[in-house]
Amino acid sequence: MRSSHSHLWPGVPLALGSAVLFGAAAPLAKLLLGKVDSWLLAGILYVGAGIGLAIFHFGRKAFGLEPVEAPLSRADLPWLAAVIVIGGGVGPLLLVFGLSLTSAASGSLLLNLEGLATMAIAWVVFRENVDRRLLLGAFSILAGAVLLTWNGERLELDMGGLLIAGACLAWGIDNNLTRKLSSADPVQIAILKGLVAGAVNLVIAFWFGAAMPPPGYAFGGAVVGFLAVGVSLVMFMLGLRHLGTARTGAYFSLAPFIGAAVAFGLFGEELSAHFVVAALLMAFGLWLHLNERHDHEHEHEAMEHEHAHVHDEHHTHFHPEPVSEPHSHWHRHAPMRHMHPHYPDLHHRHEH
Repeated sequence: MRSSHSHLWPGVPLALGSAVLFGAAAPLAKLLLGKVDSWLLAGILYVGAGIGLAIFHFGRKAFGLEPVEAPLSRADLPWLAAVIVIGGGVGPLLLVFGLSLTSAASGSLLLNLEGLATMAIAWVVFRENVDRRLLLGAFSILAGAVLLTWNGERLELDMGGLLIAGACLAWGIDNNLTRKLSSADPVQIAILKGLVAGAVNLVIAFWFGAAMPPPGYAFGGAVVGFLAVGVSLVMFMLGLRHLGTARTGAYFSLAPFIGAAVAFGLFGEELSAHFVVAALLMAFGLWLHLNERHDHEHEHEAMEHEHAHVHDEHHTHFHPEPVSEPHSHWHRHAPMRHMHPHYPDLHHRHEH
């Protein structure tokens, strides 16, 4: 039997790490916006993520790293195509046209709908388990994010706002469908998503007349993209594997707070009442989530799949020769019934 808090590891640190890296992207990207068109910068960030992760992926052996993650299979391809089209194509297109038709203040505020859409789809459509404590924590985090991005102006729900809401819905669907791929190698998936989303954004930017920035700024944007988009996306997908979509999405909603905190350090901005109240709301929501304990006696049906794993209470199969930990191979889970704290991860997708 594992300790009462071991179910938090490694999913929670991965989800929070993803939020930290992504949240830090906004103030770092702001340093580049004086020399780089905003939509072109988005393309550079995503392409940088794809290229950086590709270098890591194909250089694994050179660095003495074993490819322990399960490779993409033919059965993954429809899901992969869906997340690339919806998340890397439809979402950015709806966002760029939405931003062109509404105010920047409304657009920034409406982008918080992505977290809400992600959690709502996970709970309503995919039936992830949820209780009042989790709902309160999630909405406390979202309320903090909304407060951080509200600048006192009235929200305008015009055609542009509706298109931005549609982009957030697309990314909410993308996040939930990505869970279908969470057992596969997240680096491969992030490479493809980064290159496709980057290409879409670059085409849009050049279509609207953007000029190429100085090489140093382009390289800086690519490096930021590798960390804040690429590595963040890999950590997000690993979080999905361990926590499920709703909880990973809730932790990821902390990103605006991280961005605001980094901005205080980079630009010397004054600490505002908005920031303090948002920090308290997010801290309360995070505390509710970290203190969650979901355990009950449950039954695992026979299951066959491939993913990176260690030998634990869910992986008790025999190897004729010693293997490294973690390792990846196709394996079968025999039926079992037991009880322990858990999240709706790869092995716990039942409804409760």
